[in-house]
Amino acid sequence: MSTHIAFLANLSAEAQRARAELIARYGEVAPQHASVLVALGGDGFMLRTLHAMLDLRVPVFGMKLGKVGFLMNHYRAEDLPARLARAHATPLAPLHMRVQTRDDGSEEALAFNEVSLLRQTNQAAHLQIALNDRVKLDELICDGALVATPAGSTAYNLSAHGPILPLDANVLALTPISPFRPRRWRGALLPVDTQVRIEVREPELRPVSATADFHEVRDIRSVVVRSQSEHAVTLLFDPEHKLAERILDEQFAL
Repeated sequence: MSTHIAFLANLSAEAQRARAELIARYGEVAPQHASVLVALGGDGFMLRTLHAMLDLRVPVFGMKLGKVGFLMNHYRAEDLPARLARAHATPLAPLHMRVQTRDDGSEEALAFNEVSLLRQTNQAAHLQIALNDRVKLDELICDGALVATPAGSTAYNLSAHGPILPLDANVLALTPISPFRPRRWRGALLPVDTQVRIEVREPELRPVSATADFHEVRDIRSVVVRSQSEHAVTLLFDPEHKLAERILDEQFAL
């Protein structure tokens, strides 16, 4: 069966040249007619591709032509149809973020890596954390907090000293960012179906923003985060470069 490929690339000259070469070799169809999308860039471009093409329900094979490529395969122009035919499929379920703002507005967004809350000024954030509508931490004084998926656990979550999660663990990471009180709290591992609600204390005095991947909402009062499997996407990886193995290897990186 023939593979109908749509090639997407970030704006760098290198990625645009690679896209032109691949189209010359293999031809191209529009994304809405493709059986697979090939994304050329780094992890940021991959995330934007997943968001932009979410409704197409088409698997995505990334090739690294950017600064960070944890979600990407190695770039190689040769033998692309054979690579796609033997690629390992990895489903990724995003997080759904629902935000209430200080002016009583509301916004929703999806995140394949993480939903993060950050203080907007020099004032520390004061947050209350509830799981499935039960308050578990009445007051966390911090720079912020985040909820990460397994795929996103090696990104911002890792920089904030959160745990790396195996891809099939069916858990989420709840990680504080520079916690001040309680000092010894380093976060929690949550069942994947947990609803996380974070309330901002004194939002006028201590403003906080919430970001789902790259979609930021400022001056929030609260955010509710939950996994949303109905919007899962499929990433494709070379068998020798599978995402699950890469996440496992990251735990032994020095």
